[in-house]
Amino acid sequence: MKRLLPVLALGVLTLAGCANTSPYGGDVYRGSQAQTGQQVTFGTITALRQVQIQADSPTGNLLGTAGGAVIGGLLGNQIGGGSGRRLATAAGAIGGGVAGSRVEDATNRVRAWEMEIRRDDGQHIVVVQKADRDFQTGQRVRLIGSGANLSVAPY
Repeated sequence: MKRLLPVLALGVLTLAGCANTSPYGGDVYRGSQAQTGQQVTFGTITALRQVQIQADSPTGNLLGTAGGAVIGGLLGNQIGGGSGRRLATAAGAIGGGVAGSRVEDATNRVRAWEMEIRRDDGQHIVVVQKADRDFQTGQRVRLIGSGANLSVAPY
């Protein structure tokens, strides 16, 4: 049983990084966008910057925190004896919870482009989307959609 608990806790931590990051890409549409008309405008990329998108965790970091606390508590419980063991277990659980939460945050980060685009009407806009393709300054692009449903695609 002692060997099974760390394996289960590690499995929980592994699942903690399962935020769905595909909607942040320019090649992925949500179901509500299918079979609807999308506005298309054209423009030129005037500036590019690599950024990261922090995906929302579906569990609010609960899995990473809980899994880390379990693993930390189990490791702490292996140290010392008596009241020292209890303190080590508590410290391990707290430290593991913090570490698990940070691991889940890092796992849910996505590489992205911040693109400043000069539309053909002269207006400048900034769009952030997953870096699932290469863009370059000076490249002509299509802007598909509007507002919060805007994606950038090569022209």
